[in-house]
Amino acid sequence: MRVLVSGAAGSLGRVITVGLVERGHDVVGLDLVPAPEGTTFPWHEADCADADAVAAVFAEERLDAVVHLAGAPEELSLPDELTSHVVTTAALLDAMLTHRVQRIVYAGSNHAVGRTPRADGELTEHALPRPDTYYGVAKVTAEALMQLFVDRHGIDAVCCRIGSFLEAPTSVRALSTWLSHDDGVRMVEAALTTPAPGYAVLYGISANTRAWWDLEPGRRLGYEPQDDAEAFAAGIESGPDDEAEAEFVGGPFALAQFHRPALG
Repeated sequence: MRVLVSGAAGSLGRVITVGLVERGHDVVGLDLVPAPEGTTFPWHEADCADADAVAAVFAEERLDAVVHLAGAPEELSLPDELTSHVVTTAALLDAMLTHRVQRIVYAGSNHAVGRTPRADGELTEHALPRPDTYYGVAKVTAEALMQLFVDRHGIDAVCCRIGSFLEAPTSVRALSTWLSHDDGVRMVEAALTTPAPGYAVLYGISANTRAWWDLEPGRRLGYEPQDDAEAFAAGIESGPDDEAEAEFVGGPFALAQFHRPALG
């Protein structure tokens, strides 16, 4: 499969691109910055929010699918978040229709439901949107946009609500929300290759003993995580914010430190 990976130079992108290549896929990288040293696959330096630039990439490359990882990972103003996560998604979706690319895999976020109280129990893919930040609002909106394109045009879109993508968990919360690098690759490949998913949501975490989110939606799509954050539990020290970070699914993003004007 020939796959365009947006945000290919990011922390997630560098892992996913290498993992897909190792599994026999042809990868095309797309990012705002030049290719990392040692990159062996085609690379395009462009802004995913620039529809013309995205269209030019699709016109040059024959593609089978898109893995959309591009977007600011931190909390910005609402307009900046919408540009980073929604406008970029729209540009890719429009280009997909023009060039008859059927599938997109999206790096969504647990922050789309981050304000959900942990007391509500394990979250399923049917949890209502409940963002904890403007970042989360943008992720919810991107999900809705993909749903619209699935319903209107019959494409396939898999949204991966990613938890804590780290080499190893670094906090008590991450023992529940961790997604290992290897499982991240397994997740994306499953989302790329599962037959005819239509619109689907899965939670991007490893097989954590303390998991807060239901892994069954991912398993139905062929994602079988193999790592467990519990292997690191003995080395994780309790912190003063653990209780507060466990009150809501989004952890620290749901706390007052992220309260700010939408247009500030």
